[in-house]
Amino acid sequence: MPKIDFYLLEESSMPHRLDFACRLIEKAYKHKHRIYVHVENVNDAHLLDEKLWTYRDDSFLPHHIQGEGPEPAPPIQIGYTKAPEKARDILLNLSFNVPEFYPQFKRILEIVINAPEAQNKAREHYREYRSKGFDIQTHHLQNGSKTE
Repeated sequence: MPKIDFYLLEESSMPHRLDFACRLIEKAYKHKHRIYVHVENVNDAHLLDEKLWTYRDDSFLPHHIQGEGPEPAPPIQIGYTKAPEKARDILLNLSFNVPEFYPQFKRILEIVINAPEAQNKAREHYREYRSKGFDIQTHHLQNGSKTE
């Protein structure tokens, strides 16, 4: 049964959300996890792809957009249409919807910015996960300082 973590940011902008996503991805990668980041569309996939290359000068996070990179797939994969082709243990959901394939993951991460539309979507996601009886943790972050 997946463990679900919601990270509630004080910030209200998407760039802060992407910065925090990169920090979570980096932490998971350093702990040898295989991460699938589910985004809304191809534009969001390319935006995150670029961000992962540039967010820190001293960091390298091996990643590619699903279907575009070499095989075997690196530990970090970004996608927007279907389940990852290779097994992953962490799903970072940056999409507006909960993907159908989420039960295949051991852990699911959701990042919520301080904006009404994002908070409403997060509530929908929370209700869906809760209706399935999953263990849900909520982390209130001040200035994006926590990366559990």
